[in-house]
Amino acid sequence: MNRQLGALFLFSIIDTLGFGILIPLVPYMADRFGAPPALITPILGSYSLCQLIAAPYWGRLSDRYGRRPILMSSLAGACLSYVILGGARNLWWLLAARMLAGFMAGNIAAAFAYASDVSVPEKRAATMGLVGAAIGLGFTLGPPLGGLLAGADAGRANFVAPAAVSAGLSLLAILLVRFVLPESHTPQHRREHRDEARRGTIRLLRERPPLALLAAATLLVTYSQAILESIFAIWALHRYGLGPRAVGLLLFGVALPALLMQGVLVRLLAPRFGEIPLAVCGALTYVLGLVALGSAATLGSTVAALIMCGAGLGAYNPSAAALASQQARGHERGAVMGTYVASASLARVIGPFTSGSIYALLGPSAPFLVGACVTLPAAWLIARLRRDLRRTPR
Repeated sequence: MNRQLGALFLFSIIDTLGFGILIPLVPYMADRFGAPPALITPILGSYSLCQLIAAPYWGRLSDRYGRRPILMSSLAGACLSYVILGGARNLWWLLAARMLAGFMAGNIAAAFAYASDVSVPEKRAATMGLVGAAIGLGFTLGPPLGGLLAGADAGRANFVAPAAVSAGLSLLAILLVRFVLPESHTPQHRREHRDEARRGTIRLLRERPPLALLAAATLLVTYSQAILESIFAIWALHRYGLGPRAVGLLLFGVALPALLMQGVLVRLLAPRFGEIPLAVCGALTYVLGLVALGSAATLGSTVAALIMCGAGLGAYNPSAAALASQQARGHERGAVMGTYVASASLARVIGPFTSGSIYALLGPSAPFLVGACVTLPAAWLIARLRRDLRRTPR
């Protein structure tokens, strides 16, 4: 099991590093092609729209055929999307690259399902935190690396080199899965899946109220996170005149505390306090960080607000993922985690499609403040879980 978790940890770092490299760059690419803010953020949202459509199917395919084939297939699609993005010369090619990447984004649900396969219930939060920490490490190192590869000047930024590095990392991750990561979903479990009646996303949510509450809470939290991620580069460019390198380093302020929280503190705190209190505290901390970011007037206060946002997300995400995994039986973890990831994907569609309009109509601080207001009810939804989880299938 230790070998499996070690390989999964390394895979998650490499995979998300390639994705994270491009996070601060896509808005600058769209801006170079002449897109206004109200159009830039929907281009970012197209990735999540396609992921929303595809994620549940990827999860079910991983239940039927195993985790490894799905991981390798989705990575191959991501690699192709990075190649297309690196060669993009207009908005249509940029949009095509983001949509292809979204359709092939089955790796996160499969990775969480894999983590659930190899962990026992009492250590599931810690295992999810380990995977979350690996993902966080990729997102921690990705944006500053992408900014360094692109350069400091927004007008002359190099987008080919970051895309090439991301494609190379996807190929490396495929090799890691092929030769190092063993299959966690046994043939016996796959036969059990084939013998079970298939449950669609809506049916799973209806049958399991705790999963529905978790999906709703994660939708709210991830919506505000998607607003932050989609509008921050534009906000920083207009507020401080910052280019890709500086934005990548500022996003480091979100990713580093999230990494430390997921990789260290959650593993220590979850056994003592439980996932529900951690998720509630994480959501409330994130709300405070968004309010602070909306009122930030200097770079120093911006960094402090981003750190608070990262700490909140670092506490919420692995705790909520562990709670969601508790709603699955062994043969359906891929389907359950695919449904859970789909709620986050829906939020990542709505966030970018609305953040540009909120920014244009209500002002630069409005997206962050709206995100805080939307996220606040998530803490209440998570608090309601304590009663319903008594009927959780383990």
